[in-house]
Amino acid sequence: MSTAAHRHHMTDLGRRVEARRARLGLSREEVAARAGATPGYVADLEERVCTPRVEFLVRIANALETTVQDLTGYTADLPVGGSAAGGHARMVEIDETGCWELLDDHGIGRVAVTGRNGTEIFPVNYRVVEGEIAFLTATDSPLAQAAVSGAEIAFEEDRLDEAFSQGWSVLLVGDVRTGRDRAATEKLRDAAHSAPWAGGGQDQLVMLAPHRVTGRRVLVEGAPGTPTGREP
Repeated sequence: MSTAAHRHHMTDLGRRVEARRARLGLSREEVAARAGATPGYVADLEERVCTPRVEFLVRIANALETTVQDLTGYTADLPVGGSAAGGHARMVEIDETGCWELLDDHGIGRVAVTGRNGTEIFPVNYRVVEGEIAFLTATDSPLAQAAVSGAEIAFEEDRLDEAFSQGWSVLLVGDVRTGRDRAATEKLRDAAHSAPWAGGGQDQLVMLAPHRVTGRRVLVEGAPGTPTGREP
């Protein structure tokens, strides 16, 4: 059976596992090795209707550096940040290279734009293009209006692990401009994962050229992914 046929039966869990694996840049073989499973079982988890045992859900969540709650969608409709602070937490700065690595090449973040209605903050799909952030937005949106005037905006993306009360945040500040290259707009539109979640009508290409890139990470002693030893 083809992969396309398998995807027709993909469960919410399977979609989340596949999306997380793709974000980490891992193959099924690598995830299987981390989770103590076979690549075939990881494929079944992504592509078929199956009900893994709780023990395996914990292992696959650890392999994907996330939580069982996130993989199963338990936290999908909950506001983030409701968990108690972690014990012995510390905050560390993320250098510029690390910030770009966390942004990866696409995703969803938030922009803060000051316009005629004051400061507005809203979510946007983005894509990283040669050291700049590209958005597709409506021609009459506050973001497009800011781009026409060459205004300064702020863009932020973060990740939180509610189970361990840790996470990171990346902030980019810079001038935004409209992109008038139709070929570049079409290339961005056709790229994987770049279509805006808000649907059609997002026809204006907007580019953010950041002059400030900063990030911070909250680490909790003993949590997955937290380095051991002395703080650098």
